[in-house]
Amino acid sequence: MPEATVPPSPQGLREQLFGAGYIADEDVASLVWMALSLERPMLIEGEAGVGKTAIAAACARALGRPLLRLQCYEGLDLGQAVYEWNYSRQLLEIRLTEAGSGSAAKSEGRSAQEALRSNLFSEDFLLQRPLLQAIRSEVPCVLLIDEIDRADEAFEAFLLEMLSEFQISIPELGTLRARSKPLVVLTSNGTRDLSDALRRRCLFHYLDFPSLAREMHIVRTLVPEAASRLVEEAVAFVQRLRKEDLDKTPGIAETLDWVRVLFKLGLQELPQDPALLSHSLAALLKTRNDRWGVTPERVAKLIDGPRIGQDVGVAGGFK
Repeated sequence: MPEATVPPSPQGLREQLFGAGYIADEDVASLVWMALSLERPMLIEGEAGVGKTAIAAACARALGRPLLRLQCYEGLDLGQAVYEWNYSRQLLEIRLTEAGSGSAAKSEGRSAQEALRSNLFSEDFLLQRPLLQAIRSEVPCVLLIDEIDRADEAFEAFLLEMLSEFQISIPELGTLRARSKPLVVLTSNGTRDLSDALRRRCLFHYLDFPSLAREMHIVRTLVPEAASRLVEEAVAFVQRLRKEDLDKTPGIAETLDWVRVLFKLGLQELPQDPALLSHSLAALLKTRNDRWGVTPERVAKLIDGPRIGQDVGVAGGFK
């Protein structure tokens, strides 16, 4: 896919993201546009389910770039994130060299061994992981470093060189600089504090759950087949549900799944019978405590909650 031209304004980028299936608000569109214009990484924080990862995927689609993803976790090391040496291929190269060198290797002595060692520790014997793949790619890509707050502080410190200089230092090879600068998207759920050094290298945005009006607009756009009344009532229900004491708050993806389920059931509006509605909540509630805790009685209260507009004031239009 050819790389799309970066538009001269955030509004143009917002339209490209919309064409890629992501309904960005002005803040998100401006963030991505600044990241592209300044060639700076962006750090997006927010609760799970608000759509942080979806931004990176939409950027890749909108810009016509490949997407590389690094999922962070505790104990993540350079072997999984950056590179490791292909030891089996190196061993094979040693055996082939020894078998073919014969007396010539003996006569050359140390120089032959040094040549072999130099050859073994070249890029040909590197197994590239997402971070190295991103900076050695011949074409610009989108690099998603997902849930950086789950990685150790030591790994976070390693990232600083790449985020500021778009280069990676490998002891045996030296410094490998980017062939093309990736668009870097770091996400964080806020499970731990990130260092000031990392934050200084990034453009920052906190992504919250959408307002009622904005979530309605998202659902209407992505599930156009659903009745307007069903969308209004379902989104208002989810907005009230998020205020409950839950282990896992349903995100936008869960709202979309639930509205699609309700549409498949042939509903034009939310049923008033809590028992009927409770069976469909598997699309919204993802833990045992939440499934048991949201009883039919609580569902009834959520159905009969404040009218649309009273939850968040006047809904207003989408911006």
